[in-house]
Amino acid sequence: MDAMRKQLDVLMGANRNGDVREVSRKYYDRDVCRLFLAGLCPHDLFQLTKMDLGPCPKVHSLQLRKDYEEVKAKGTENYDRELEEMIDRLIVECERKIQRALKRLADEDAKAAIAISVSEVTQTDEVLQLSKEIKEKMKEVDIYDFEGKTDDKIKALEVVEELRSKRADMQATLLLDAFNKDRASLPQPTPTPQMASVPAPAPPDARTQEMINEKIKKAEELGEQGMVDEAQKVMEEAEALKKLAARREPTSDSTKYTAADVRITDQKLRLCDICGAFLSVYDNDRRLADHFGGKLHLGYMLIREKLKELQVLNVMYPLLL
Repeated sequence: MDAMRKQLDVLMGANRNGDVREVSRKYYDRDVCRLFLAGLCPHDLFQLTKMDLGPCPKVHSLQLRKDYEEVKAKGTENYDRELEEMIDRLIVECERKIQRALKRLADEDAKAAIAISVSEVTQTDEVLQLSKEIKEKMKEVDIYDFEGKTDDKIKALEVVEELRSKRADMQATLLLDAFNKDRASLPQPTPTPQMASVPAPAPPDARTQEMINEKIKKAEELGEQGMVDEAQKVMEEAEALKKLAARREPTSDSTKYTAADVRITDQKLRLCDICGAFLSVYDNDRRLADHFGGKLHLGYMLIREKLKELQVLNVMYPLLL
């Protein structure tokens, strides 16, 4: 019920039922969410993911945010520090997950995984322009919400989703290009006369390949939910299936393949430096687009952008007084 109530609040406003208390409430009341007033509440992020915090127990009101912003402009109130501290905690925990995942993989193979700078390879002028359009459209959503124009708000949200989908497709293409170069740079085993005489193993049978694909998909979903250890375990199961299928295929002399040769074929996992989700250099553009459009990635991207904005304001704020 709380989740349904929250969805109705998003579409129609928290005071959709004409709650008298909402009219008399002040922005500084204890039951008003200061983080929402400052621009971002963590309870609105990561919905339906592993990091879902559920509905915020405090009031979210655009009218009270407007009241707060008017007072803030006069220099008498500022909740930015509280918001910055909350965002910083979320980002620090995300960075810890990334480092734990890298260390675990490095213990098995120092080159098994790296944290690719998604934020660098996917930041073109076109992507930045789409992000700007999304931000402007979200401001329109807030205006329509404040004015009670539900139909206009829904239409604006639909445009936001279209822009996000377009941006995700564009980012997926850019990352796929980076992964193509990444694959080309992976070290290959030095061929020897013995290895040259060994035929390449046949691909797994259809059923085994289906099981492998299912595990890879599950690992990606777990990674997007922040379940790093679980995702790695499932990926290991997928790799084990691949190796098992290869062993079942007859070869002239399987002893010619060394452990180092096998590890080289496993060097494909990458970690998104924005949300910490597992990516594969063998992912196709559709899988990568799903990652960029996922709530976990969008949530972390939003808070990282908000942190940069707050840091700039911290520098500029004393100069404006």
